[in-house]
This record gives sequence, C-alpha cells and structure tokens, in this order.
Amino acid sequence: MKSPYPRWFYLPAALVYAVLFVVPTFASFYFSLTRWTIFESHFIGLDNFVTFFQEPALVKGFVNTLIYGVVTSGLKVVIGLGLAVLLTGRIAARGYLRSVVFFPVLVSTIGVGLTFTVLMNPERGLINQALGTVGVDGPGWLTDPAYALLSVALVDVWKGVGLATLIFIAGIVSIPQEYFEAARTDGASAWDMFRNITLPLARPATVTVVILSLIGGLRSFDLIWAMTRGGPGFTSDVVASVIYKQYQAGFAGLSTAGNVVLFVIVTAIVLPLSRFLNRKEVEL
Repeated sequence: MKSPYPRWFYLPAALVYAVLFVVPTFASFYFSLTRWTIFESHFIGLDNFVTFFQEPALVKGFVNTLIYGVVTSGLKVVIGLGLAVLLTGRIAARGYLRSVVFFPVLVSTIGVGLTFTVLMNPERGLINQALGTVGVDGPGWLTDPAYALLSVALVDVWKGVGLATLIFIAGIVSIPQEYFEAARTDGASAWDMFRNITLPLARPATVTVVILSLIGGLRSFDLIWAMTRGGPGFTSDVVASVIYKQYQAGFAGLSTAGNVVLFVIVTAIVLPLSRFLNRKEVEL
C-alpha cells in the first residue's frame, strides 16, 4: 500500500535518528579500534577486544548478565500479566491501584537503588528488622555473594513491573468483549477464559514485554552500580559494570570496545528471539 504522505515527511525523524543513533554507533565502532582520549586517538586495531576478552571478571559478568536478564524479564512477564488481569477486572479503586503499580516506573533508578540499599542493610535495614520480629534471621541481601545479584534483580522487577503491567492492560482491553460474553454463556470458568482467550489474544503484548524487559535486563547497569557496585568482590558484576570499571581506570578505548561487545551480545540474543516470537504469533 502506498503511503499517503510525501517522503520528505520522514526526513525530520530520520535526521534525529541518524544524529542520536546511527552516527554515535559508527563512531563507537571506530573508537573501539583506537587508544583514545578526549584530545587524540591512535589506531591499534583489535587490541582492545583482545584485552577485553582477557579481563578476569568478564566470564562472571557474562553469566551474571544472562541470569539477571532472564530473571528480571521472566518475573516481569509473570507478575505483570497477573496484575494486568487483576486490574482489568471489576475491583474497587481500580484506577488508583493502576497508578500505585505504575508509580515506581517514574521514580529515579538511582534513588530506588539507594533506598533499597538502606532497606536491605543486614544489621539496620527495615527488611531484616521486620523479619526479626517473626523470628527469621534475614540474610545479607547485598553483602552475601549468594544473594546480591538476585536481590538487585528483585528490586529491578519491583521498579519495572508497572510498565509491563501497563502494556498487558493495553493488550487485554483491546480483546473484544464478545469473546468473554460468549465464554460465560457457555459456562466457562475464569481460568478457562484466561487460558483460552486472554493468554493467546494478549500474545502481542507478551512479546513486547519479553523483548523490552530482556533488553533492559541485559543492558542493566545503573541499579546494580547504585546498590552493589558489582560486589561483594565481582559476584554481582555484569558486562556493563565491567565496562564502566575499565572507563574509571582510564581505559577509554577498552571500555568502548566493551560497549561494542555488549551491543553485539544484546543484538545476537534479542533479534533471533524477536523473530522467533513474532513468527509464532503469525502462525497462531
């Protein structure tokens, strides 16, 4: 179908896209092959990439990135869908509850990280104090290597599940009500309607939430850095925090190469997954 708009209508958006995305992307690819400062650069080929892949914390960072991405995206899909079903039902104060669920999305990520760092303090934190009142010894949420990464992931879910819920709500309310009325007439239970109507017809929203949440999880840095700085030790380091530590040490070219690697990793994971999910949607 031919577009009703002249092609030059697309020029402003194309210009913004080129300036804010295309040019910086290609510049990053170039500077990843150099040893550079703000004033000069020297071409060194693939040396930055060789050094980056020799980074001792990199393997741990790769594993943690995958765990963090899968855990956060999976929980956002499950919890977001459950909340969306609840908040599209006939409940009191539905609009207010939607606002409450979405509110954490609007709060500064660094602010959330600092707040939960205090709440999760193993000795003076409110969470462990609350657990202590019922006789439970709370763990070192951010100081125990076994809990640090997952603790940050749960905070990430708390902050981001509101957006997933909003997307699911949009998907559910777009389903024609006639389907639900016909199902009720046939005596279908609430579970039957969810499994046979809501779940399949809200699939586009599910795909959107999966892709956006996974991209956010794989690229996550600010919350992790605010809460643990990759610690204790390197146990909660992700690829982005490894890159930032290299930049802090003054290795600008090396950190740029790491960003290129992260870009390739996210693309290599998300692009095939997106095609697979969208293909399944077409088949349905």
